[in-house]
Amino acid sequence: MNFYDTVAALSSPAGKGGVAVIRISGAEAVVIADRVFKCASGKRVSELSPNFMAYGSIISDGKAIDDGLIVRFAAPRSFTGEDTVEINCHGGIYVTERVLSAVFAAGARPAQAGEFTRRAFVNGKLALSQAEALGNLLEARNDAQLTLARSAMGGKIKAACDGIYKKLVSLVSQVYARVDYPEEDLADMSADEMAAAAREILADLEKLQSTYKTGHAMMEGVRTVICGKPNVGKSSIYNLLVGYDAAIVTEIEGTTRDLISETVSLGRVTLRLVDTAGIRATSDRVESIGVERAKRSLADAELILAVFDNSRPLDAEDLEIMDEINRQNATKIAIINKNDENSMISENEIYKNFTHVIKISAKNEYNIEELKDLIEELYINEEIDVSADAVLINARQNASLSLSSKHLSLALDALELGLSPDLAGVDIELAMSHLAEIDGREVGEDIVSEIFSHFCVGK
Repeated sequence: MNFYDTVAALSSPAGKGGVAVIRISGAEAVVIADRVFKCASGKRVSELSPNFMAYGSIISDGKAIDDGLIVRFAAPRSFTGEDTVEINCHGGIYVTERVLSAVFAAGARPAQAGEFTRRAFVNGKLALSQAEALGNLLEARNDAQLTLARSAMGGKIKAACDGIYKKLVSLVSQVYARVDYPEEDLADMSADEMAAAAREILADLEKLQSTYKTGHAMMEGVRTVICGKPNVGKSSIYNLLVGYDAAIVTEIEGTTRDLISETVSLGRVTLRLVDTAGIRATSDRVESIGVERAKRSLADAELILAVFDNSRPLDAEDLEIMDEINRQNATKIAIINKNDENSMISENEIYKNFTHVIKISAKNEYNIEELKDLIEELYINEEIDVSADAVLINARQNASLSLSSKHLSLALDALELGLSPDLAGVDIELAMSHLAEIDGREVGEDIVSEIFSHFCVGK
C-alpha cells in the first residue's frame, strides 16, 4: 500500500439500497471532491465547514449523474486521521458505480481491503487491538460479541497493556541502573524489591491472560465436536444446537458419513460445531472414511460432546469411544440421550470417565437448555465484566501475552537466584517487546498485513 495516495471505496454494502456511502481519504480528498461535487449553495467542498453536510450534484464528464450529500472531515479529526470526504448518493448498483468511477477519474485510486482502517492504525488513531476489535464488531453475531468488541474498540486492552508496560519500563530501568553503576547504588530498589515488583507485574500479566478463555469462547468460538457411535442422536442434538435441520436424521445407522460444521451462538458462547459420522468398525469404504475423519476431528477439538444412548446398554463400541476421547486434551461432556425411553445404560461407567455428565432427550428437547447453560458455565468467567474489563479477544493477543509472561518469569528467576542483573534485564526487555506486539508497537509487517486482509474494501 502507498499511503501517500488518496484512496476511495464504497463503504456501505454493495447492491441496491436507499443510500450508498463513498469514502475518499488522503491529502487530495478535498481536491478530488471539488472535481466531482457541486454544492447547491455555490460553495466549493473546500469551503465547507468540517463535519457539516451539504446538498448538491455529483458530476461526471461535466454532467450531473446524481444528487446527494457530502461531508468533509479535516485531518487529524477523521477516522483515518487524514483529510476525508464522504459522498452520500442514491444506492442503485449502476449509479453507485458511476459515482465511484467519477471519483477514480478525478484522481483517487481504489482502496485495498482494510486500507481505511490500516491508515487509521498507521496514523495513530487506533491501536492494533482496537483495529482487530473493529473487525470483530463488523462480524458480530450476538450481543456478547457486540459488547466485547465495543469494549476493546474503546481501548480497554490497550489501557491494560499500557499500564503493565509502564511498570516494566520502571523495573528495567532499576535493573540497568544496578548493572551500569553497581558501586554507586543508583537503583531505588534492592534486589528483593525488584523481585517483588516483577512478581506483581507477572500477576498482572497472568490476570489479563486469564480473560482469554472467556474472550475466545465469545469471539473466536470453541472448536466443538459431537461424537458417538451410530444412531445415538448426534445429528438430532446438532440440529437442536444449530436451530434448524442442518443434518439428516433417520433411524438408519450411518446416515452421517462426513463432517458437518456450523458456527452457533449459545447465549454468550460461540461454538464452531462439528457433527461427525458414528464411530464404529465398518466394511463400507465411504463410511470408514467418515469414521477416520471423525477420529481426527477429536484431536483438534477444544470441547467434545460425547453422546450415549440411554435406551441401550454400553457396548464395546461405546467403551472404545471413551478410550479415544480420554486420550484428548479437550474439555469433555458426556450426553446421555433418549431419556424419554426406559434406561438400559450403565451410568456408573460414564460418571467414572467424565467429569461433566448431562441427561437429555433430543426428541422432546428435554434438558437442552441445561446443556447450553453447562457449556456457558465452563467457558464464561462471571467475574469478568466484558463491557468494562480488558478481555483478550484473539489467539494473537494471547500468544504475545504468553511470551511476555514467559520472559518475565525467567527474569524473576534470575532476580530471585541472585544472578547477574543484566540477565534479568534482557528478559524484561523481551517481555516488553512481546507485550508491545499486542497493540502494534513492535509487530511485524506480515502480521499487520494478515490482520487487515480480513477487512472488507470499504473499511
